[in-house]
Amino acid sequence: MKWSWRIGRLFGIDVFVHATFGILLIWVFMGHYAREGNVHGALVGVAFVLAVFGTVVLHELGHALTARRFGIKTKDITLLPIGGVARLERMPEKPGQELLVALAGPAVNVVIAAVLLLFITSTGGQVILEGQNLMGGEGGAPFLTKLLWVNVTLAVFNLLPAFPMDGGRALRALLALRGDYVQATRTAAGIGQAMALLLGLAGLFTSPLLVFIALFVWIGAAGESGAVQTKAALAGLPIQAAMQTSFRMLSPRDSLAAASQALLAGSQVDFPVVDEGGALVGVLTRANLIQGLTTRGSDVAVETAMSRRFEIADPGEMLDGALTRLQGCECSSLPVVRDNRVLGIVTMENIGELMMLQGALRALQRAQAA
Repeated sequence: MKWSWRIGRLFGIDVFVHATFGILLIWVFMGHYAREGNVHGALVGVAFVLAVFGTVVLHELGHALTARRFGIKTKDITLLPIGGVARLERMPEKPGQELLVALAGPAVNVVIAAVLLLFITSTGGQVILEGQNLMGGEGGAPFLTKLLWVNVTLAVFNLLPAFPMDGGRALRALLALRGDYVQATRTAAGIGQAMALLLGLAGLFTSPLLVFIALFVWIGAAGESGAVQTKAALAGLPIQAAMQTSFRMLSPRDSLAAASQALLAGSQVDFPVVDEGGALVGVLTRANLIQGLTTRGSDVAVETAMSRRFEIADPGEMLDGALTRLQGCECSSLPVVRDNRVLGIVTMENIGELMMLQGALRALQRAQAA
């Protein structure tokens, strides 16, 4: 994610913090300082926020480590002012697995709350149920008590059936146990958007943060529902149905000036780079080209700027699988290769165009049948 910095690595998963997280800490510091009038109180407020986000990291690790049990890797975890995001390589396709992955995060918060409760009561402390100022200040609850109730709140809030939040994913998994994953997603997304409207209305009278979360839920539900329906529509279609067979290839010895001309000559933005024998040795993306021109100039060879690590697809691969890999590999195209020979290229644009053509044909068939 852009504007994010790596702060550590847990269980083989990189943890990043977004730049806007720093704004949150400054806001918390200033708010506590204005209310309490001293630096110590402000630092305690910041420490509490950091402790909360520490539990958020553990929440996301719950998702990530459970997904790992099913062979699903996690790319990274990013901390944002509204919470954390664990980027899974893909979502589990079996409803039972998705249910466990979805519930793992809130389960971590329940365990943390239980441990804090045991510690507080065993040391003679008291967990007060009412009248607490959980953000501190005069009359505020003790640090660990506040952290306990934050974890309870996180668990309950994340279990709301607002897809794509944890509770919404759990709902989708339960609905999908009947066998229709697409319909289950559509239903869960509809419920999620209804919940988003309720959160947004509540936020207008209580907290702007709820409005922001509602917007996130609404957009996320619509986006994931559309993605699942697209993948279902592509199921069973071979990659040849969408791949480009008319495309340009470059030689490692071609200059970046020649690559620039190829870029301007058509709509192709990624170029397979093949050696004299026709074997694929690299891919020159538009980003590679721009960076090469910026740092080395136009006279250097393509091989100095091309990517030597790249994803490829097999002609026998199904298009829905290629779509998943395109979405996850941070690349804009997949060379279609057999016996180390490039047969074509498939891009997100190709897949989108195929979907539009199929949609037009289905509309015609419906019109003729009416």
